[in-house]
Amino acid sequence: MARKATNNLLQKAKKSKNDEFYTQLSDIEKELQYYKSHFENKIVYCNCDDPYTSNFFKYFVSNFEELRLKKVIAACCAEKGFFAEYAGEKIAVSYFKGDGDFRSAESITLLKQSDIVVTNPPFSLFREYVAQLVEYQKQFLIIGNINAITYKEIFKLIQENKAWLGIHLGRGISGFIVPQHYELYGTEARIDASGNRIVSPNNCLWLTNLDNFKRHEDIVLTKNYFGNENNYPQYDNYNGIHIDKTENIPSDYTGYMGVPITFLHKFNPNQFEIVKFRKGDNEKDLSINGKYPYFRILVRNKRYPLVNC
Repeated sequence: MARKATNNLLQKAKKSKNDEFYTQLSDIEKELQYYKSHFENKIVYCNCDDPYTSNFFKYFVSNFEELRLKKVIAACCAEKGFFAEYAGEKIAVSYFKGDGDFRSAESITLLKQSDIVVTNPPFSLFREYVAQLVEYQKQFLIIGNINAITYKEIFKLIQENKAWLGIHLGRGISGFIVPQHYELYGTEARIDASGNRIVSPNNCLWLTNLDNFKRHEDIVLTKNYFGNENNYPQYDNYNGIHIDKTENIPSDYTGYMGVPITFLHKFNPNQFEIVKFRKGDNEKDLSINGKYPYFRILVRNKRYPLVNC
């Protein structure tokens, strides 16, 4: 019930375009520790961040020398938008002529100057936000809702190995700071020692195109298909078997398999090929005996030659 309530809060925010979920410094530090080698002599742009309050900007300013950054920029969308730049000496604040929205020409000018974008963008604009990063060929490390995996634009990037999941997702992201007017739903909602109001939807992830160790680790396969065929039902409308959990992927099956979307958190592109999302040969949702399981990703093990099963 608690998770359902906090998910409802995110849905309400999306519908009202109220995207004021701010990332905690602890969660930023926990994820960014795995990417430090990417930042040397780079300009980082946090283009959805008030530099006075953003923990992303705080993180990069505090770790400027350790990361050997060239510059960090944070831009805020407001009635009178503004941005701050830090190159190792002092923070310089400037004002946009417009509102500073990430889609504005002024913000895009800063984007073009930058190398890596790191932020928590508005969830209601996630598709549009990622499309802009792709258009301008930027490296990025951003937070989104787990359901973003199911967006065809995002899934295509993952399938083409142009983006992948970060290290932490779900409960690995401990919660977001919300304004005073937000209701605190669920048993995991709290007010921290600094007075910040925290909600923990437990359904978010990091999306990135910065390399990390996790995507090079094989999924350890301990199950067998042959001899246990009843545990792996065939789809009605696709030549493949249904996998209920990633941990149950068999080591001896050479054909197509439908795995849960959380498989992507452990996906190694050298071990598996992503074939298709959700649909069977008739372009309808994958089904088993006329019933439709939750969204599945069709994959195959690249370590074995493909044979008919």
